[in-house]
Amino acid sequence: MKYYLYKFINFQYKWLPIFFGCHCRADRSFYYKTMKFPVCARCTGELIGIILALLTSWLFRPNTFILLIMLIPLIADGLIQLLSHYESTNLRRLLTGILFGYALIELFMISIIRAFQFGFKIGMQLK
Repeated sequence: MKYYLYKFINFQYKWLPIFFGCHCRADRSFYYKTMKFPVCARCTGELIGIILALLTSWLFRPNTFILLIMLIPLIADGLIQLLSHYESTNLRRLLTGILFGYALIELFMISIIRAFQFGFKIGMQLK
């Protein structure tokens, strides 16, 4: 059992940074005991948001406008941090990441549904 847990943890540390394009900076990451998370606080939030979106998308889907607004906090926080001396906190990075990850997946699912509906409509007209 320990072998499979070890393999799973190694898999996460190898692929999560690649999937998220994460810088994995130690000062912007969370720790459990003395072990650093495989991705930074912002990417951890995005991962949580993605999982939440996948788990709740069948219950409800927020308005597209609201989803677009949910993207703004992460973009604003990152830009302000990039262009000034402001340093965001890991909690703020986590929260903005959750909003961004949730909104991004919901918008992706909406686009897939609308593309399918559009293709179906064209297919029915060609019949």
